[in-house]
Amino acid sequence: MSAPKRQDTRKLFENLSGAGKAVAVLTSGGDAQGMNAAVRAVVRMGIYVGAKVYFIHEGYQGMVDGGDNIKEASWESVSSMLQVGGTVIGSARCKAFRTREGRLQAALNLVQKSIANLCVIGGDGSLTGANLFREEWSGLLDELLQKGAISEEAARSNSALHIVGMVGSIDNDFCGTDMTIGTDSALHRIIEVVDAIMTTAQSHQRTFVLEVMGRHCGYLALVSALACGADWVFFPEMPPEDGWEDNMCQKLSENRADKKRLNIIIVAEGAIDCHNKPITPDYIKDLVVRNLGFDTRVTILGHVQRGGTPSAFDRILASRMGVEAVLALLEASAGTPACVVSLVGNQAVRLPLMECVQMTQEVQKAMDEKKFEEAVRLRGRSFENNLSTYRLLCNRKADSELPHSSFNVAVLNVGAPAAGMNAAVRSAVRVGISEGHKMFAVSDGFEGFYKGQIKEIKWGDVGGWTGQGGSLLGTKRTLPGKHLDEIAQQMATHNINALLVIGGFEALESLLQLFEARERYEEFCVPLCMLPATISNNVPGTDLSIGADTSLNALVETCDRIKQSASGTKRRVFIIETMGGYCGYLATVGGLAAGADTVYIYEEPFDIRDLQGNVEHLTEKMKTTIQRGLVLRNENCNENFTTDFIYQLYSEEGRGVFDCRKNILGHMQQGGAPSPFDRNFGTKVAAKAVQWITKTMKESYKGGRVFANNEDSACLLGMRRRAMLFQPVAQLKHETDFEHRIPKEQWWLKLRPLMKILAKYKTSYDVSDSGQLEHVGRFRAREGDASAAI
Repeated sequence: MSAPKRQDTRKLFENLSGAGKAVAVLTSGGDAQGMNAAVRAVVRMGIYVGAKVYFIHEGYQGMVDGGDNIKEASWESVSSMLQVGGTVIGSARCKAFRTREGRLQAALNLVQKSIANLCVIGGDGSLTGANLFREEWSGLLDELLQKGAISEEAARSNSALHIVGMVGSIDNDFCGTDMTIGTDSALHRIIEVVDAIMTTAQSHQRTFVLEVMGRHCGYLALVSALACGADWVFFPEMPPEDGWEDNMCQKLSENRADKKRLNIIIVAEGAIDCHNKPITPDYIKDLVVRNLGFDTRVTILGHVQRGGTPSAFDRILASRMGVEAVLALLEASAGTPACVVSLVGNQAVRLPLMECVQMTQEVQKAMDEKKFEEAVRLRGRSFENNLSTYRLLCNRKADSELPHSSFNVAVLNVGAPAAGMNAAVRSAVRVGISEGHKMFAVSDGFEGFYKGQIKEIKWGDVGGWTGQGGSLLGTKRTLPGKHLDEIAQQMATHNINALLVIGGFEALESLLQLFEARERYEEFCVPLCMLPATISNNVPGTDLSIGADTSLNALVETCDRIKQSASGTKRRVFIIETMGGYCGYLATVGGLAAGADTVYIYEEPFDIRDLQGNVEHLTEKMKTTIQRGLVLRNENCNENFTTDFIYQLYSEEGRGVFDCRKNILGHMQQGGAPSPFDRNFGTKVAAKAVQWITKTMKESYKGGRVFANNEDSACLLGMRRRAMLFQPVAQLKHETDFEHRIPKEQWWLKLRPLMKILAKYKTSYDVSDSGQLEHVGRFRAREGDASAAI
């Protein structure tokens, strides 16, 4: 991006003034974790740009009832709500708003406060209602004018109603966005329960049937089945064919014969068979008991899935969407259609609200007409990818049915452990076996490789790996450079035709060393693929790495607890040191999710004047009703301004106003069970990597052997904005700062101004990346199968 463009966009943002405008925010329909983060972002961004912001309590019911339900929001009124589940401004189903009389009363209540900008957080029903309200607005105002309820001036100054929607729904049932607010948190609740149930099921050799939410959409069932390695899953978009009962029982029986001590079956509450007959957990339980005699239990998760604290992902998603929604309202003109702020891959986009609603309704229509493949396609890329990966991993073929391949593929972990590595290894092994390859596991990274710690790994060997943290294969930071002779010898001995390396920055360096050694060693002239897996998220060529989400959640959960420890005490500021090497991703994105006041990172140099300014900012904040402050410091942000130095500075300068505490989080950020996101991400990228390896091996098979020495055959698979891309490591070398082990350009630095705005700092915000209005059909076609949807 050129400098002039940046200057123009800054100017554009400064021109987007909210002065004289009023924005109202409401939550409607079923609640979802993360709604409060969205409300907070709308309120603070609205106030930041000079607009008046109003809460509408109790959804559309509050809009119809008016009075105290429509209250002006202040900066402090959204403090401490980031980590709270549900919606603190309330949500209610409203029959009155479905009538014209109800909408007429709602319009009067809004006009009386000069509100002509509405931010609606809810599901497709809530957003459809908002659009109808917008279409009727001028007619409603004319009627109010004729009745003498409003003045001509009021009608003129509020002549157009602007609406922006954000989808809050745990079911992820809205077309046009990869993830809705609340879905990731609901997956957290499900996986916490499944992990707990698996330990007791293992003890007693039990089968558990779990019912999850999803009356019309199977996203939660499908993704939780992927994330926990369930034996079978039922959901509305993929009804099983006749005879499924025998097929399922046979599979459960085979798994037990494979020395598996438990079975997990996941059922969406809307699951049906191909005759539209409901499939219930009790029916499945009776079937298993009758046919197999297994000790079987049913667990219905119910509203547990809606509750609890929002995950780090949902807080960041909701905060980004909330800020984007305010920008969309400020840019809206009289002719702008109602839009919804969506997430595609890792990018915020704006889509016409009714296009998304119509596509969402088309899904239900396709299901009613039993066009299930069409329904899956309409659900979008994210759903399609999940389903195709599930089919790859869970339909184990008999050895006689496998395609014949003489290829051997080795998998290894390199660098520090990261949660999700094991899910990636499991996926790679099983997809490789399904494609007919012989899969080899290398223990302890390249150190194990040159020592010959290589053995064949079978389908059953990786059972139960998805939920395990760390690296079950073992991982070391050793680079191959000093042991190339021995590694080449081992590759020749085991006839390794391709290498899949899962790891962080060391994995990138390793792949580069092998690539550069191809001139001397023909053994390395095979497809080489790397999957980025590091909590620091410091690898070039990808926006996200396996393990970073789990680490973020550990960081945010700890920050929540630390902040809560000060509740009821005097004013207190916490200084917290995070991991990440020289990469400020964890500190910055963790700071956004935890509501930090300041975050110090290496990528954004700071001096003593900045520190002084931050202390003064916190001192001013502590004079309000807010009593807690949070400061995050990346471990390598500055060699002189250490955590101790910053703690002592804040303690001295804040004397008499607040006291300080410091915490160094250390390796707790690296441990723990992988989050649902990391399990799913690891599973899907590994499956994609093995398919690429298969294709590349076949294309480079000549004269009875695999020979691939071009730079396109040594790649890193990473997510770039909207697409999953295989990028040659030779090209990524130029994008890397090897001294500090970080990419030269990092997308998340664009989130820093957003974090500062939400912490009440004046800053310039680059809106060149903010979503332009697109169309649902067009953006789907353009992305094709190069999907980044997680």
